[in-house]
Amino acid sequence: MNLTQILDSWKNDPAVMDHVTCWRQIPAQKAHYAPWPDDLDARLVDMLKKRGIAAPYSHQAEAMEHIAKGRDTVVVTPTASGKSLCYHIPVLNDMLRDPNARALYLFPTKALSADQVTELYDMIGDLDCDIKAFTYDGDTAVSARRAVRTAGNIVVTNPDMLHSGILPNHVKWVKLFENLKYVVIDEIHSYRGVFGSHLANVVRRLKRICQFYGSDPVFICCSATIANPLQLAQTITGRTMVMVDRSGAPVGQRDIVFYNPPVVNKQLGIRKSAIFQAQMFAAILIANKIQTIVFTRSRLMVEVILTYLKTFVRDRIGRTDRVRGYRGGYMPLERRAIEKGLKSGEVLGVVSTNALELGVDIGSLEACILCGYPGTIASTWQQAGRAGRRNSSSFMMLVANSSPMDQFIVTHPEYFFDQSPEMALINPDNLYIFMSHLKCAAFELPFEDGEIFGDVITTEEALDYLQEEGVVQRVAGRWHWSSETFPAKDISLRSASNENVVIIDVTNPDPRVIGEMDHFTAPMLLHDEAIYIHEGTQYQVQKLDLPMHKAFIKKTNVDYYTDADMQVDVKVLDVFTEREMPNRLDMHGEVLVNSLVTVFKKIKFETHENVGWGQVHLPEMTMHTQASWYTWPEGLAGLSESETGTALSGVANLVANVAPLFLMCDPRDIAVFYQVRQPFTDAPALFVYDAVPGSIGLSEKLYHMQNEVFRQALDLLDNCPCEDGCPSCVGPGAGENAKELARNLLLSMIQE
Repeated sequence: MNLTQILDSWKNDPAVMDHVTCWRQIPAQKAHYAPWPDDLDARLVDMLKKRGIAAPYSHQAEAMEHIAKGRDTVVVTPTASGKSLCYHIPVLNDMLRDPNARALYLFPTKALSADQVTELYDMIGDLDCDIKAFTYDGDTAVSARRAVRTAGNIVVTNPDMLHSGILPNHVKWVKLFENLKYVVIDEIHSYRGVFGSHLANVVRRLKRICQFYGSDPVFICCSATIANPLQLAQTITGRTMVMVDRSGAPVGQRDIVFYNPPVVNKQLGIRKSAIFQAQMFAAILIANKIQTIVFTRSRLMVEVILTYLKTFVRDRIGRTDRVRGYRGGYMPLERRAIEKGLKSGEVLGVVSTNALELGVDIGSLEACILCGYPGTIASTWQQAGRAGRRNSSSFMMLVANSSPMDQFIVTHPEYFFDQSPEMALINPDNLYIFMSHLKCAAFELPFEDGEIFGDVITTEEALDYLQEEGVVQRVAGRWHWSSETFPAKDISLRSASNENVVIIDVTNPDPRVIGEMDHFTAPMLLHDEAIYIHEGTQYQVQKLDLPMHKAFIKKTNVDYYTDADMQVDVKVLDVFTEREMPNRLDMHGEVLVNSLVTVFKKIKFETHENVGWGQVHLPEMTMHTQASWYTWPEGLAGLSESETGTALSGVANLVANVAPLFLMCDPRDIAVFYQVRQPFTDAPALFVYDAVPGSIGLSEKLYHMQNEVFRQALDLLDNCPCEDGCPSCVGPGAGENAKELARNLLLSMIQE
């Protein structure tokens, strides 16, 4: 059966349709074209026509016109709308006129860099001209790096390499910086939170070096649809930009389906596993040779679903490579092989985290299944856009789990379709991040008296502090770097840790590295005795050596996987502002978050029952951030300590799931924590904190809009069909009268 026939069969199947809460068909849209710009080199036009591009889409022509006039530009159009031509054409056009012109391309991932360079190579090859484009990242051979520095017209890299490899060594890149005409930042919507805050400071350093060498490049940014693309681009680049956001690209017909698995225990509100349902639909599609991608939110779930699907597609000789996994931690060559298999059609199904959400060309997938809500409207549309990329019909199904956020989205489809996508929030002047990059900037070039770097804290105050620390020295009105250390090497742009944990397979006498994991995730997934699944193959962790950043694993074959529990504690360090409410104090300030992985559970495949547990012995991790918190100095009136814990637990679960919708952020950017007895005061407390070091302002935003959040949490609770609290409202393991206790507490928290 083809896709249309399968969708028709599901529409006529009550067993499916009884649990479909929304089936919306988005009609196809025709393309809108415009003429090529008048000043475009004839060789470019001929090359594009030979590649089947007779005329640009309207948004491409508009962007080219702005860029040709030297305007900093941000292009905001849907997935697969041809955004890359918006910058490739102006850059190549300039270089055909001026062989000395240079451009710097920044992509958030190596996979995306490799994908775009391939397209660029093909275009340059068809032009038959002497324009040289090179990738410069950690995989670039040492012997090739000199050629890139001296001869590369277009240097393709990532923010990490720009930060640690190019800017600190700018004296080796004189040709690039003296002649830099364009800086391209693609997929700018992915630079949110800590990563985006770091990138804004890296761009500050880049502009400073360009000014030193006498260049003033045009910034070109591309973004998927988010609520604030212009604001984000302007904050990252520090420039006033024009926005192109009316897409002229064609769009194929798209079926969007929301599926809520059947309830298996009405009293507890427990639904059939979203994992089972998602893999069931995926298996039907793959069996009919419909190329399908399944997105899930965690690395562990990628491997669990992949294990099920590999069992389903196994042929007579045991081959299962028609279905592959794709997530962080796979080695680069492994990822390239999967991408190639998807393009060629050899791989019929892929199970991925959001690692494939960005615009890597993975061919013409027809179907996309989301196992659980991705967390944001923007990410949902990005993931849905991975199917039907070549203007063909496509299908996206969201299979909800029992979490409050999933249940809210699947039962309020109008919210998803009518609400604008989320904001990408960054805070370049986060003191931790700002000071780190001020050090890097001082290492690269001395600061002059009166020079400004950043907006909140004066640069001179910050340099005074660094002089007290002994890393800069003021001499004759200039601030010089005076330390022997190399500051960039100690700063990771993507996390608070600058080193990943390397995963080493010691099954055979010759150990081999099969993957890597960030320092903060490793204790949850790579603790001793954990079952680590890689491409459907099971390994048991023999030892996690955090100080050495290594995990040693050995192949095994068991019928369970592991999931660890983390204990969190929050300590108040400073109160910035407070507000007295009836029977309650609301505060916002700085906190210290301590987290410790304590135990792990063994969960059986198929039944998902708990078949054992074990202890984890790892050191505690700490993080400074900001929080908003609510305390009841006299306690919760009329409630015992046990009832207080039940009420706070239910409200915490509801707020954790509702707040991201109002803050327009990823759920992973915030966390909620409660204490039945706060240390020193013995008062109950509820904390909502930024889950990133130093904070990006989310908890402060919540402090000013808490009434809306509490009202929506109450609405979610009241609309849940359970009798006395369930995983879809007050969370798993709810105590007696959980729903009533949480409801009464929320009512008291809402101020009329």
